[in-house]
Amino acid sequence: MPPTPDPEPGPLPGSLYGPAPGACDAPGGAAPLVVVGDALLDRDLVGRADRLAPDAPVPVLEDCEERLRPGGAALAAYVAALGGRPVTLVTALGEDPASARLRELLAPWVSVAALPLDGALSEKTRVLAGGRPVVRMDRGDGRALFGGGPGGGGTVPGEVREAIASAPALLVSDYGRGTADAVRGLLAERAARVPLVWDPHPRGREPVPGARLVTPTAAEARLFAGRLEGGPGVPGGSSGPAAGAGPARTPGGSKPPKPPKTARAARPAGPSGEPESLHTAARHARALAEAWGAASVAITLGDRGALLSYGDHPLLVPAPARHSGDSCGAGDQFAAAAAGLLADGALPETAVRGAVAAATGYVAAGGAAALAFPDRAAPRPPSAARGEDAEHLVARVRAAGGTVVATGGCFDLLHAGHVGLLQAARRTGDCLVVCLNSDASVRRRKGPGRPINPLADRVRVLRALECVDAVAVFDEDTPEELLERLRPDVWVKGGDYALADLPEAALVEGWGGQAVLLPYLDGRSSSRIAERAAVSVSRNPVSRNGAR
Repeated sequence: MPPTPDPEPGPLPGSLYGPAPGACDAPGGAAPLVVVGDALLDRDLVGRADRLAPDAPVPVLEDCEERLRPGGAALAAYVAALGGRPVTLVTALGEDPASARLRELLAPWVSVAALPLDGALSEKTRVLAGGRPVVRMDRGDGRALFGGGPGGGGTVPGEVREAIASAPALLVSDYGRGTADAVRGLLAERAARVPLVWDPHPRGREPVPGARLVTPTAAEARLFAGRLEGGPGVPGGSSGPAAGAGPARTPGGSKPPKPPKTARAARPAGPSGEPESLHTAARHARALAEAWGAASVAITLGDRGALLSYGDHPLLVPAPARHSGDSCGAGDQFAAAAAGLLADGALPETAVRGAVAAATGYVAAGGAAALAFPDRAAPRPPSAARGEDAEHLVARVRAAGGTVVATGGCFDLLHAGHVGLLQAARRTGDCLVVCLNSDASVRRRKGPGRPINPLADRVRVLRALECVDAVAVFDEDTPEELLERLRPDVWVKGGDYALADLPEAALVEGWGGQAVLLPYLDGRSSSRIAERAAVSVSRNPVSRNGAR
């Protein structure tokens, strides 16, 4: 019998940067997602700058390399597809060279349903020296062509209508270039039936009513709240275009840079330059949720994480770590991860927690620089078994001449003895795979009432440990069938066992491996912890409302 597929996928759906809290498995793989918004073509010119030009005090960039990638809504669609999720992008494209190049970049990953584009596709070029941006250059003023009726009337192409009408979940990535406006009526109709995430832009319109989640940055939320109050300098204010009018453009059709959404070094600042207070962010989130008719609003707060509000008491979701890397595209990663989790059936709170983790991981992994083309292989089909992750790791380590280490157990209540064993096991080789008993397997071994923690929680805790490289689940009483597939070089158990008691020892030695015992901290046991907890509860009963 093959091992039970992992209940929590390795890469978060919509992310390459590690598992997200609460990631769900849809039957047959990750649920499809339709991304609607304005696509850009992003370009990085990367080199080193060791000297200044003789004719001006500017750095000279040498050994310059050009790196292209999808931008805007196309980047959100791309990162969502990297996890193996089926993704369709509804955007405006033309016959210009930039549109053609973007189609080529997306072809292996994302299906495109195109609206007509008036003008050339917008391009964003960054010049980086030593990994740091020096200057950014924008060109292209293309905008989606509008139809004559609601949601674009009968001029909206049939493939676009079909993509939106059949979408099980939607992400609107608005960059203020007209795509969302062209299909606004269709989006409003679908928002009443399926999860819709709206990533707004100051130059765009408000989300359609009924959005499941809206994801402004703190700076964007401040602008939108000012718009509601009729403040100056924002659409709807005394010096902005009338509310409800088409999105305004700066001269030349370009827009101001969209602030990074999360996991960046600089915190979002208020008008005084100080970080946005949680009180202010909560007030903005509540006002926007009520005014927009949104089920929830998540304001991203840079390295502090995100603040989620349903209109009443907010929930702060802290970032798991702080990184000072390239945050370009982190907002698109955040929105794509949240939309993917909602598509898989998660609640907004779970989706936001997963999105914060994904965006943080995105920056830690190098941000936009980690999305170089065309080197990355195409994603696995959504139907591929997620239990293959451990096997792929083993194959890669073995191909490089490394040593594969494996251990196994229930790991129901993770304690210091477990952690010490896992850390020591990892030091014996080049990767560590944990073979984990399924819930049914634990019940057969430990009896009714176990496991205390369900499989998804046990997997998540183990994967959070730096010393664990992969987790593989098995449903049998022993991991022998799983070990036959992985064939580790070293099989590790704690010193509370004897090699004679391990049926796996002879199996591992049969292919030239070795079973070893490692020292184990005395007195540490999940069963004893459970017994002590039961005694404690009996002495201090919990009231119905959870208070002692």
